[in-house]
Amino acid sequence: MKKYLVMFLLVSAVGFAQNLNGYQYAMVPSKFTFLKEENMYNLNLLTKMYLQKYGFETYYNNETAPDEFVTSNCNKIYIDVLENNNMLTTKLKIVVKDCKGAILATSEEGTSREKEYLVAYNLALRMALDNFGVLKTHKFQPTEKSMGMIGEPKEVIVSSEYKEALDNGTIVTTTIIQNQLVAKPILNGFQLNTSESKEVYKIYATSVKDYFIAIKGNLNGVFFIKNSKGTFEYYQNEKLITEIVDVKF
Repeated sequence: MKKYLVMFLLVSAVGFAQNLNGYQYAMVPSKFTFLKEENMYNLNLLTKMYLQKYGFETYYNNETAPDEFVTSNCNKIYIDVLENNNMLTTKLKIVVKDCKGAILATSEEGTSREKEYLVAYNLALRMALDNFGVLKTHKFQPTEKSMGMIGEPKEVIVSSEYKEALDNGTIVTTTIIQNQLVAKPILNGFQLNTSESKEVYKIYATSVKDYFIAIKGNLNGVFFIKNSKGTFEYYQNEKLITEIVDVKF
Protein backbone atom coordinates (compact mmCIF):
# COMPACT_ATOMS: atom_id res chain seq x y z
CA MET A 1 0.00 0.00 0.00
CA LYS A 2 2.81 2.38 0.94
CA LYS A 3 4.58 1.61 -2.35
CA TYR A 4 1.51 2.57 -4.38
CA LEU A 5 1.06 5.76 -2.35
CA VAL A 6 4.63 6.83 -3.06
CA MET A 7 4.15 6.12 -6.78
CA PHE A 8 0.93 8.15 -6.80
CA LEU A 9 2.64 11.12 -5.17
CA LEU A 10 5.51 10.96 -7.65
CA VAL A 11 3.12 10.84 -10.60
CA SER A 12 1.16 13.76 -9.17
CA ALA A 13 4.32 15.82 -8.74
CA VAL A 14 5.42 15.11 -12.31
CA GLY A 15 1.95 16.03 -13.52
CA PHE A 16 2.18 19.41 -11.82
CA ALA A 17 5.61 20.04 -13.34
CA GLN A 18 4.36 19.18 -16.82
CA ASN A 19 1.35 21.42 -16.26
CA LEU A 20 3.57 24.44 -15.53
CA ASN A 21 5.92 23.56 -18.38
CA GLY A 22 3.13 24.61 -20.72
CA TYR A 23 3.48 28.22 -19.59
CA GLN A 24 6.03 30.69 -20.91
CA TYR A 25 4.82 33.70 -18.94
CA ALA A 26 4.14 34.58 -15.30
CA MET A 27 2.33 37.57 -13.81
CA VAL A 28 3.33 38.91 -10.42
CA PRO A 29 1.17 41.56 -8.72
CA SER A 30 2.88 44.86 -7.96
CA LYS A 31 1.39 44.62 -4.44
CA PHE A 32 0.48 41.54 -2.43
CA THR A 33 -2.86 41.78 -0.64
CA PHE A 34 -1.44 41.41 2.89
CA LEU A 35 0.87 44.42 2.43
CA LYS A 36 0.08 48.13 2.37
CA GLU A 37 2.39 49.30 -0.44
CA GLU A 38 3.67 48.20 -3.83
CA ASN A 39 6.79 46.06 -3.59
CA MET A 40 6.82 46.42 0.19
CA TYR A 41 9.93 44.78 1.70
CA ASN A 42 10.97 44.09 -1.95
CA LEU A 43 8.82 40.94 -1.95
CA ASN A 44 7.29 41.54 -5.37
CA LEU A 45 10.65 42.23 -6.96
CA LEU A 46 12.17 39.17 -5.26
CA THR A 47 9.31 36.99 -6.54
CA LYS A 48 9.73 38.33 -10.06
CA MET A 49 13.48 37.71 -9.98
CA TYR A 50 12.98 34.09 -8.91
CA LEU A 51 10.37 33.44 -11.61
CA GLN A 52 12.78 34.79 -14.21
CA LYS A 53 15.54 32.63 -12.75
CA TYR A 54 13.28 29.59 -13.14
CA GLY A 55 12.67 30.30 -16.83
CA PHE A 56 9.41 32.28 -16.86
CA GLU A 57 9.15 35.54 -18.78
CA THR A 58 7.71 37.57 -15.92
CA TYR A 59 5.89 40.90 -15.69
CA TYR A 60 4.07 42.90 -13.07
CA ASN A 61 0.34 43.41 -13.58
CA ASN A 62 0.87 47.15 -14.15
CA GLU A 63 3.89 47.26 -16.45
CA THR A 64 4.14 47.26 -20.22
CA ALA A 65 4.54 43.80 -21.74
CA PRO A 66 4.67 42.12 -25.17
CA ASP A 67 1.44 41.70 -27.14
CA GLU A 68 1.58 37.92 -26.64
CA PHE A 69 1.45 38.46 -22.90
CA VAL A 70 -1.23 41.14 -22.91
CA THR A 71 -3.75 39.84 -25.44
CA SER A 72 -4.48 36.53 -23.74
CA ASN A 73 -5.23 35.75 -20.14
CA CYS A 74 -4.61 32.01 -20.38
CA ASN A 75 -1.03 31.92 -21.63
CA LYS A 76 0.42 32.74 -18.22
CA ILE A 77 0.45 31.66 -14.59
CA TYR A 78 -0.60 34.03 -11.82
CA ILE A 79 1.53 34.23 -8.70
CA ASP A 80 0.29 35.14 -5.25
CA VAL A 81 1.96 35.11 -1.85
CA LEU A 82 -0.07 34.40 1.28
CA GLU A 83 0.80 35.28 4.87
CA ASN A 84 0.16 33.08 7.91
CA ASN A 85 2.15 34.80 10.66
CA ASN A 86 1.98 34.34 14.40
CA MET A 87 3.57 36.37 17.19
CA LEU A 88 6.97 34.70 16.86
CA THR A 89 7.22 33.56 13.25
CA THR A 90 6.80 35.06 9.80
CA LYS A 91 5.24 32.49 7.45
CA LEU A 92 4.74 32.87 3.70
CA LYS A 93 3.70 30.50 0.93
CA ILE A 94 3.35 30.88 -2.83
CA VAL A 95 0.21 29.98 -4.75
CA VAL A 96 0.23 29.46 -8.54
CA LYS A 97 -3.09 29.84 -10.40
CA ASP A 98 -4.29 29.67 -13.99
CA CYS A 99 -6.45 32.21 -15.83
CA LYS A 100 -9.65 30.75 -14.35
CA GLY A 101 -8.42 30.97 -10.78
CA ALA A 102 -7.75 27.24 -10.41
CA ILE A 103 -4.79 26.46 -8.16
CA LEU A 104 -2.03 24.70 -10.08
CA ALA A 105 0.52 24.43 -7.28
CA THR A 106 1.16 25.62 -3.72
CA SER A 107 4.55 25.83 -2.05
CA GLU A 108 5.45 24.75 1.43
CA GLU A 109 5.59 27.61 3.94
CA GLY A 110 8.80 29.54 4.24
CA THR A 111 9.44 30.70 7.79
CA SER A 112 11.64 33.13 9.69
CA ARG A 113 11.95 34.14 13.34
CA GLU A 114 13.87 37.34 12.59
CA LYS A 115 12.40 40.38 14.34
CA GLU A 116 13.14 42.96 11.62
CA TYR A 117 10.31 42.83 9.09
CA LEU A 118 12.46 43.46 5.99
CA VAL A 119 14.80 40.58 6.83
CA ALA A 120 12.07 38.23 8.11
CA TYR A 121 9.79 38.57 5.09
CA ASN A 122 12.65 38.19 2.63
CA LEU A 123 14.06 35.12 4.36
CA ALA A 124 10.64 33.46 4.56
CA LEU A 125 9.86 34.15 0.90
CA ARG A 126 13.27 32.98 -0.26
CA MET A 127 12.84 29.73 1.68
CA ALA A 128 9.45 29.11 0.05
CA LEU A 129 10.79 29.90 -3.43
CA ASP A 130 14.01 27.89 -2.99
CA ASN A 131 12.02 24.79 -2.00
CA PHE A 132 9.27 25.13 -4.63
CA GLY A 133 10.29 22.20 -6.83
CA VAL A 134 7.54 22.67 -9.42
CA LEU A 135 8.91 26.10 -10.30
CA LYS A 136 12.56 25.07 -10.13
CA THR A 137 12.07 22.26 -12.68
CA HIS A 138 10.14 24.47 -15.12
CA LYS A 139 11.08 24.06 -18.78
CA PHE A 140 8.76 25.77 -21.23
CA GLN A 141 7.13 23.37 -23.72
CA PRO A 142 4.52 25.14 -25.91
CA THR A 143 0.95 23.84 -25.86
CA GLU A 144 -2.31 25.15 -27.29
CA LYS A 145 -3.16 26.63 -23.90
CA SER A 146 0.19 28.34 -23.45
CA MET A 147 -0.08 29.88 -26.92
CA GLY A 148 -3.33 31.55 -25.90
CA MET A 149 -5.59 29.33 -28.01
CA ILE A 150 -7.76 28.24 -25.07
CA GLY A 151 -9.83 30.60 -22.96
CA GLU A 152 -11.30 34.00 -23.63
CA PRO A 153 -8.85 36.86 -24.06
CA LYS A 154 -9.16 39.55 -21.45
CA GLU A 155 -8.16 43.14 -21.98
CA VAL A 156 -5.41 44.36 -19.69
CA ILE A 157 -6.11 47.96 -18.71
CA VAL A 158 -3.16 50.29 -18.23
CA SER A 159 -4.00 53.67 -16.74
CA SER A 160 -3.58 56.77 -18.89
CA GLU A 161 -1.40 58.26 -16.12
CA TYR A 162 0.96 55.28 -16.29
CA LYS A 163 1.17 55.48 -20.10
CA GLU A 164 1.86 59.20 -19.89
CA ALA A 165 4.59 58.62 -17.32
CA LEU A 166 6.22 56.03 -19.58
CA ASP A 167 5.97 58.32 -22.62
CA ASN A 168 7.45 61.26 -20.71
CA GLY A 169 10.21 59.15 -19.22
CA THR A 170 9.24 60.14 -15.66
CA ILE A 171 8.69 56.59 -14.48
CA VAL A 172 12.45 56.21 -13.90
CA THR A 173 14.89 58.74 -12.48
CA THR A 174 18.59 57.92 -12.72
CA THR A 175 21.21 59.39 -10.41
CA ILE A 176 24.93 58.68 -10.72
CA ILE A 177 26.83 58.52 -7.43
CA GLN A 178 30.09 60.26 -8.33
CA ASN A 179 32.51 58.96 -5.68
CA GLN A 180 33.62 55.36 -5.55
CA LEU A 181 32.33 53.38 -2.56
CA VAL A 182 34.24 50.65 -0.76
CA ALA A 183 32.54 47.37 0.22
CA LYS A 184 33.12 46.23 3.79
CA PRO A 185 31.98 42.64 4.55
CA ILE A 186 29.23 42.27 7.17
CA LEU A 187 27.04 39.34 8.17
CA ASN A 188 25.21 38.09 5.03
CA GLY A 189 26.41 40.97 2.86
CA PHE A 190 28.35 44.22 2.64
CA GLN A 191 28.34 47.75 3.96
CA LEU A 192 29.18 50.24 1.20
CA ASN A 193 31.14 53.18 2.59
CA THR A 194 32.68 56.38 1.29
CA SER A 195 36.45 56.84 1.43
CA GLU A 196 35.85 58.56 4.79
CA SER A 197 34.20 55.32 6.09
CA LYS A 198 30.72 56.87 6.08
CA GLU A 199 28.01 54.29 5.45
CA VAL A 200 25.89 54.80 2.32
CA TYR A 201 24.27 51.38 1.74
CA LYS A 202 23.88 48.03 3.43
CA ILE A 203 23.31 45.18 1.00
CA TYR A 204 22.31 41.61 1.89
CA ALA A 205 22.95 38.59 -0.31
CA THR A 206 20.13 36.66 -2.00
CA SER A 207 20.27 33.27 -3.72
CA VAL A 208 20.36 35.09 -7.08
CA LYS A 209 23.93 35.90 -8.08
CA ASP A 210 24.85 39.61 -7.95
CA TYR A 211 21.42 40.61 -6.58
CA PHE A 212 21.11 42.03 -3.06
CA ILE A 213 18.45 43.36 -0.71
CA ALA A 214 19.52 46.93 0.01
CA ILE A 215 19.00 49.62 2.65
CA LYS A 216 19.97 53.28 2.30
CA GLY A 217 18.91 55.28 5.34
CA ASN A 218 15.13 54.83 5.52
CA LEU A 219 14.93 53.58 1.92
CA ASN A 220 14.54 49.89 1.08
CA GLY A 221 15.30 48.56 -2.37
CA VAL A 222 17.34 46.14 -4.43
CA PHE A 223 21.02 46.37 -5.40
CA PHE A 224 22.53 44.49 -8.31
CA ILE A 225 25.84 44.34 -10.14
CA LYS A 226 25.79 44.82 -13.92
CA ASN A 227 28.64 45.68 -16.28
CA SER A 228 30.97 46.15 -13.29
CA LYS A 229 28.68 48.85 -11.88
CA GLY A 230 26.32 48.72 -8.91
CA THR A 231 22.68 49.77 -9.29
CA PHE A 232 20.36 50.65 -6.41
CA GLU A 233 16.64 50.74 -7.24
CA TYR A 234 13.72 51.69 -5.02
CA TYR A 235 10.24 53.21 -5.21
CA GLN A 236 9.45 56.72 -3.98
CA ASN A 237 6.04 58.35 -4.45
CA GLU A 238 5.16 55.45 -6.79
CA LYS A 239 8.12 56.23 -9.06
CA LEU A 240 11.06 53.90 -9.66
CA ILE A 241 14.33 55.59 -8.70
CA THR A 242 17.65 54.25 -9.97
CA GLU A 243 21.10 55.11 -8.63
CA ILE A 244 24.25 54.02 -10.46
CA VAL A 245 27.11 53.32 -8.05
CA ASP A 246 30.83 52.70 -8.53
CA VAL A 247 31.82 50.09 -5.93
CA LYS A 248 35.14 48.51 -5.11
CA PHE A 249 34.68 45.00 -3.67
